[in-house]
Order: sequence, then structure tokens, then C-alpha cells
Amino acid sequence: MNISNNSRQYAPATERNQQPILEVLKQILPATGTILEIASGTGQHAVFFAPQLQPRKWLPSEVNPMLRESILAWQTDCPSDNLFPPLELDVQKSTWLVEDPDLKLPFSLAEFPITAIVNINMIHISPWSACLGLMAGANRILPSGGILYLYGAYKQQGKHTAPSNEIFDTSLRLSNPEWGVRDLEAVVEIATLENLRLVGIIPMPANNLSVIFEKI
Repeated sequence: MNISNNSRQYAPATERNQQPILEVLKQILPATGTILEIASGTGQHAVFFAPQLQPRKWLPSEVNPMLRESILAWQTDCPSDNLFPPLELDVQKSTWLVEDPDLKLPFSLAEFPITAIVNINMIHISPWSACLGLMAGANRILPSGGILYLYGAYKQQGKHTAPSNEIFDTSLRLSNPEWGVRDLEAVVEIATLENLRLVGIIPMPANNLSVIFEKI
């Protein structure tokens, strides 16, 4: 596919949050293996994280074809030996592409298995079924001790953590009634049912949270 720099999309919030997120990832990710990024968006996170998280491999994924073009354009501009083209992956499907034994990648998932899943700013900008699919997929794919990392805005104990998050939630629901800032407790409950144990909640800038689960 011939991708030009014109395909690159830019999200200012991504540039603002990437360094704080990287600092957390350096602390919590397994030292080796493949990191599967779900809903990679513009691709800015992938090109920023990958070179700084070697020797881990960074495998982006995105269901939106325009965003996959953006990811490829960013990768063309900012290549890294451990960064790979994005997969077309829909978390709501009962089987993910990475579970297909015939999947062709530039490396072997048998040799470099997925040891962590990273998901940034998806759960509130998608239907609840996407959260259910994410947790189910993490349960199927991650090994014991594998990490699921989530980042975004959450309500806690049924309440928004800041007025700005409440305004954000309203705007999301106006865009799509199936979207919205989720109750953290509801997300943790679903994760627990999928053999994912909550191991950390870290406050982040702009009233966001890093939420870390470990596969039991």
C-alpha cells in the first residue's frame, strides 16, 4: 500500500499524554514478548512507544481503515525495528486475528508471544460491547502473569472525578448514545469475570487513570 504523509492524522491529546503513559509502561510491562496495542488510533503512540520499549515488539491494531492508513504513514516517517504494520482487529469479534494460526507476520508469535495488551482511550469512545470483547480477548490471549493496561477517563463510585470529565461524558453521549465515560467498578467487575486481577490504579494528568490488570 502506498501511504503518503498526507494520511497522517494528528491528535493533540496523544502528544500530551504519551510521556506520562510511557513512564507507566516502563514500570509494568513484561520485559520481553510482543505488546499488542488495541485501537491504536492515529499511530502517534505506536511510533513514540516502540523504540523506547525495545527489545519488546510493538504490534498495533485498528478497526478503522482510515486510521490504519494514518498508522502506516506515521511508521513510514518514524520507523523502528520493533514496530510492525497495524492489524485489522475488531475486539467485539469472538476470535481475534492474532489467534489465527495462519496469520502472516514479519515475526513469529510462537517465538515472541503476546505478553501484554495496551488499550488507550477506547472504552469510553466505543459501545460497552467493546469493553466486554476486550476483556474476553485478553483472557483468551494473555498468559498467566500477562498485563492488560488501560488508559482513559473513568467515573469512580458512580461519580465523575472532575467537572471536565462530566462535560466530556455529555459530549460523548451526544455524539453516540452508546459511548460515555464508564464506571471503573463496572470495568473491574467484567475484568474479574475474565480472570484479570486488578493490580494498580495510577492517577494521570488531565483527570485520567492508568488501570492495570494481570492475567491470573
